[in-house]
Amino acid sequence: MTGGAHTSTVRVGVIGPGRAGTGLALAWVRAGHDVWLHGRRAKPVPIPLTLTTGAADAAPPWVDRVEVIVCAVPDDAVAPLARALSATGAVRADQVVLHLSGSLDHTALDSLHGSGAALGSLHPLQTLVEPERTPDHVRGAWAAVEGDPPAVEMAERLARDIGLHPFRLRAEHKALYHAGAVFASNYFVVVEAVAQQLLERAGLSREDAWAALAPLVRGTFDNLNRTGPEAALTGPVLRGDVDTLARHLRALPDRDRTLYRELGLAVLELARRRGLADDMVARLERTLATG
Repeated sequence: MTGGAHTSTVRVGVIGPGRAGTGLALAWVRAGHDVWLHGRRAKPVPIPLTLTTGAADAAPPWVDRVEVIVCAVPDDAVAPLARALSATGAVRADQVVLHLSGSLDHTALDSLHGSGAALGSLHPLQTLVEPERTPDHVRGAWAAVEGDPPAVEMAERLARDIGLHPFRLRAEHKALYHAGAVFASNYFVVVEAVAQQLLERAGLSREDAWAALAPLVRGTFDNLNRTGPEAALTGPVLRGDVDTLARHLRALPDRDRTLYRELGLAVLELARRRGLADDMVARLERTLATG
């Protein structure tokens, strides 16, 4: 079993055969667990998974056989699913119910509080796009867990068994944690898209713009991976290059100029930590605000 922490089998039921639910179900099967997958409509799923189907207001047919119920549905569907499960009366006090949302805490499952089940959340800090690749993709990634103590312990076990590194969060910190994840992943992609568009405006084709940027992105990521953000920082702000910043601001379209200013102001804090003098920080700040 991946991770080597346990040798016994856990019976896991996953509700929601989307990319995350299917991918994690496949990872848990390969880790040696008994896994059921359930959705509202029939669809192909990777071997050896099988999919049961049923109405949204009915409990999955396997609900009385599992130890853990994983709600692998979009954020706005977590609470409605919990209410639907509660209405069936099928969830027992000896079960654990987890959801996979990064921004919601375990209280999204509060409709099930009366069942006595332990409630919690498990959020892999990784992009889960292709279910067949998920078992390999999650190995070595981290995962946030929180909730009732028995739910946290089970979430940690399920995480470790597929090679994730679990860490505990307080419920009130889930949204802050998830915002950090969005900056690291989603907004990173958006910044690269802006860079590509600017090179297109400079005369490159869309394909050539990304081909030109890709080695720079790989080099930057390699530096980030080796040293962390503070040491990996380069560029005109760190150098105190006021004239370059001013030229950039004059050349940029309005929307991109606003983004450049905001990101530049954020860079100043890293530059200050790297030893940039306070008077130079003040000059750069003025240029970013007015240039």
